[in-house]
Amino acid sequence: MKYRHIVFLLIGVLGLTSCKAQTETPKVAVDIIEQSWFNADSLLHHVAVLSSDAFEGRRTGTKGAIKAKSYIINQFKSLNVEPLGGSFEQDFSFDRRGETFQGTNVLGLIKGTDLPEKYIVLSAHYDHEGVKGDEIYNGADDDASGISALFAFAEYFKENPPQHSVIFAAVDAEELGLVGSQYFVNNSIVAKNDIRLNINMDMISRSDKNELFVVGSRYYMELEPAIKSFKPSENISLLIGHDGSDGKDNWTHSSDHASFYKANIPFLYFGVEDHKDYHQPTDDYENIHPNFYQNAVLAIITVFRSLDNMQL
Repeated sequence: MKYRHIVFLLIGVLGLTSCKAQTETPKVAVDIIEQSWFNADSLLHHVAVLSSDAFEGRRTGTKGAIKAKSYIINQFKSLNVEPLGGSFEQDFSFDRRGETFQGTNVLGLIKGTDLPEKYIVLSAHYDHEGVKGDEIYNGADDDASGISALFAFAEYFKENPPQHSVIFAAVDAEELGLVGSQYFVNNSIVAKNDIRLNINMDMISRSDKNELFVVGSRYYMELEPAIKSFKPSENISLLIGHDGSDGKDNWTHSSDHASFYKANIPFLYFGVEDHKDYHQPTDDYENIHPNFYQNAVLAIITVFRSLDNMQL
């Protein structure tokens, strides 16, 4: 982010090695729910892997980005996500500041049970800042957290198939101007009129105040009841805001949801407020808040369930 500027308790410890240090998945407890919608170990594991030094900050067009693309495709395949339009890869090229970039969106599909020709797009960007000097900008919160949430959704759909068809859009080149999402919208493999909603996730894994914000219902009031279907707890609050109506920074155009908004496609954007490691080399896995993150993904899935039942 941002272009501007379960019934279970997790008790296992997962050792993960990166080039920086040996890290462990903390022992954390998430809100008790009636079903295990996704595997908490896996959720954290994917963030740790994608934000390790091995991916070199995932800057568009680099070896690290290509490695991340392959990782995402392999996870989609393992989670029974089908390629959209026959291929997981949507390639594009563009120029920025005299340099030509090659980017790739990774697109997958879960077919809906009741409304297979109507689509909800779940999006997150997998690119980040790359290497600057001798420092790697690993982008754990920004936005390995959103990509791992896509995998959690795919896990959830195994036992809870959606009514609408769901497009998984792991987009590239967000940091270079929302290029990947713009390309997806302007070169949509499905008819734009059949895309009923975009849910964008960008920076959802850390908050000192346990606050996750959602933007979009100011423009699409019919979506507000679904947001309120999630009941806050001491571990997380889901707040409507940062939409230009509350004196806070306006995030309406801050990430890939802006590409959908400009195309008159309704959106909801989930994200946290900027923190001291935003766009810094210290945005590492060790600095995310695992308990908050798991509950954030839980909140987003809860909202999705309500939206899916609305028959958009």
